[in-house]
Amino acid sequence: MKYAGLGLFGLAALAAASDVHELTGATFSDFVSENDLVLAEFFAPWCGHCKALAPEYEEAATELKAKSIALAKIDCTAEEDLCKTQEVTGYPTLKIFRGASNVQPYSGPRKAQAIVSYMTKQSLPSVSLLHTGEALEEFKTADKVVLVGYFGKDDKTSNVTFEEVADELRDSFLFGATSDPALAKAEGVTPPAVVLYKTFDEGKNTFEEGFTKEKLTTFAKTASTPVIGEVGPETYAGYMAAGIPLAYIFAETPEERASIAKTLKPIAEKHKSKLNFATIDAGAFGQHAGNLNLEVGNWPAFAIQDTQKNQKFPFAKQGSASDLSAKSIGKFVDDFVGGKVDPSVKSEPIPEKQEGPVTIVVAKNYQDVVIDNDKDVLLEFYAPWCGHCKALAPKYDELATLYKSHSDKIVIAKVDATLNDVPDEIQGFPTIKLFKAGSKDAPVDYSGSRTVDDLISFIRDNGSHKIDVSSAETASAEGVETDGMPMQAPAATASGAAEKVKEKVKEAAGWVKDSLLDDEDADEHDEL
Repeated sequence: MKYAGLGLFGLAALAAASDVHELTGATFSDFVSENDLVLAEFFAPWCGHCKALAPEYEEAATELKAKSIALAKIDCTAEEDLCKTQEVTGYPTLKIFRGASNVQPYSGPRKAQAIVSYMTKQSLPSVSLLHTGEALEEFKTADKVVLVGYFGKDDKTSNVTFEEVADELRDSFLFGATSDPALAKAEGVTPPAVVLYKTFDEGKNTFEEGFTKEKLTTFAKTASTPVIGEVGPETYAGYMAAGIPLAYIFAETPEERASIAKTLKPIAEKHKSKLNFATIDAGAFGQHAGNLNLEVGNWPAFAIQDTQKNQKFPFAKQGSASDLSAKSIGKFVDDFVGGKVDPSVKSEPIPEKQEGPVTIVVAKNYQDVVIDNDKDVLLEFYAPWCGHCKALAPKYDELATLYKSHSDKIVIAKVDATLNDVPDEIQGFPTIKLFKAGSKDAPVDYSGSRTVDDLISFIRDNGSHKIDVSSAETASAEGVETDGMPMQAPAATASGAAEKVKEKVKEAAGWVKDSLLDDEDADEHDEL
């Protein structure tokens, strides 16, 4: 792993100086009751993701100790009953405790400073009241991005709107407010107004018109995004949650990324409300270029991802900085915004003959097999390297065999999501969805145990045709049991369609897997 270089002495010293509290079933309840705010990690010693998180978690614990925010860890191989009670289904699982009964999942990035920032926000009220100039100045620099509302004392409407936005976005931003007219005057704003202060670009942006929850939310998300930022494990989820396309600039060195960013900045500024621009370290995350249908290894390169439709638009020329000139990229982006660029579709060939009980789907026949028919279609999205998928395969084959006589109403299918562009949001492998007849635009996600009987019940209860079959004639499925596996394997792709913010946060896990795990380790670890 990345941290092998610490050596035995370094690891021993780290353990001795740990600010992370190790809890057991006997100490857990008292600890979360005695501390106002606790971040607890439920882990397994063998888990690769847990090992990668450990030094980041230690660093965050030390910094948060000064803010009276406690970080703890629980070894689920030793404390099985406690982890079962806390409904831990994968490793690591991070949860925030405000006492024993107030529990919520941690959904932030898993880097030290991101943990510190996230937990600091959790420790504060959704809106901090700022009564003095000194308090305002201190608050402005409390995080990379903060929002301050300037309201009249009797303006309850604006205050309520601001608080509603703060409640929804508290995991992402710090919110403050003041009703002191002198502070508003000093900032050059007329209440009601919101100023977003940031440590990049122009330093701040002001919102003063159309004071609605929707417009204020859009302002916060748009103004907080750099004109040209950087894509990585800590920022990817935010870009996916922004709801607008993302333009990637792949380059190997910081110097080249900075140079190309400077060249393309006027284009990014021109289209700021329509798409985001970001550089990406091609050395660390170059494999993601393949997800965007670029040639991996041929740098620099440029591509646009429509996160709403899960479509990719790679720029044809790559390999030289001169290919990414302001003129050529400017025209490409103008054409994209104008709807003049066709998406690139990666697909395996359509099978000449469907062999085996499971129907093979590729991008080129996806519409015909999955969407344009009156059948219920159960579709597994898999990856060839995924251990969970391999373990499921014999049961999935058996399932398909059971429905053979109902092929006019039900199709059991699978698609290799690493080799085919699909329009559906995939966070992990295997992902199973039921596209029911008459409601193909609203597939039902399967989240039950991976057994033949449970899949049969799922199809019967959720399908339009309500077909019921029995697995009795084949008894219980032979092969490797998969229902005991904790969670999905993390997706190797980082491509995405627009989705709920929570799903985007999960999708960011793929970045961490790519940067911390070797390919041969991928089957061993649960979703981060």
